[in-house]
Amino acid sequence: MNTIFLGLLIPFLGTTLGSSCVFFMKREMNDSVQRALLGFAAGVMIAASVWSLLIPAMDMSESLGRLAFLPALVGFALGVAFLFLLDKITPHLHAMAENPEGPKSTVSKMSRTMMLVFAVTLHNIPEGMAVGVVFASMMSGEAQITAAGALALSIGIAIQNFPEGAIISMPLRSEGNGKMRSFVYGTLSGAVEPIAAVITILLTSLILPLLPYLLAFAAGAMVYVVVEELLPEATRDEKTDICTLGFAVGFALMMVLDVALG
Repeated sequence: MNTIFLGLLIPFLGTTLGSSCVFFMKREMNDSVQRALLGFAAGVMIAASVWSLLIPAMDMSESLGRLAFLPALVGFALGVAFLFLLDKITPHLHAMAENPEGPKSTVSKMSRTMMLVFAVTLHNIPEGMAVGVVFASMMSGEAQITAAGALALSIGIAIQNFPEGAIISMPLRSEGNGKMRSFVYGTLSGAVEPIAAVITILLTSLILPLLPYLLAFAAGAMVYVVVEELLPEATRDEKTDICTLGFAVGFALMMVLDVALG
């Protein structure tokens, strides 16, 4: 029980620690540091999607023989489609980071702040679901997912959430918000993750037959966030070296965590 509680809180802790950077850094994060952190986060999420979500989803469907990939494929496609539709109704994180001031004639500073927090909060729901689904799979015994493996995913998402928390709180600070308010908004953007995880676990008995699809759904959502949000921001202006190195380190670290602990 303690392992589950810890696993659900670790991603939120990552967001909180990232948001706290507003107390120790200048109003704007160093561009190279931001690119490296975004690349690192992207590598972590891609590795987690493969080893912690897609492979277990296919392992759970091994009774289908050569069609064991089908639930993973369907779930992955639905995850991508869900985030695609979500992006149509919420602002892009990288677009708002590039232009935090926005058109002053059409939207107030507070509205822009709340839009940014709202967008990131919605994007965090699939990550919370991913943690919940993995722990639900571990509890059910239906998938070959150990407590260490589930914790590895939580740690990976927490690592990804650290730069995300900083990337939220720092632009809010640069808009003129106080340090505490920027920290609170950045932290609240990650509060939805443990809530989504708990709800997913509570529905374990209902979603058990759908676990392969849900694991792959979470993977699709996470991959979409990487391609649509993290990498474009990290590789703008064709400055890709730092992002590439960060991606490689993040991918390798998450791969080692998942295989060694799983």
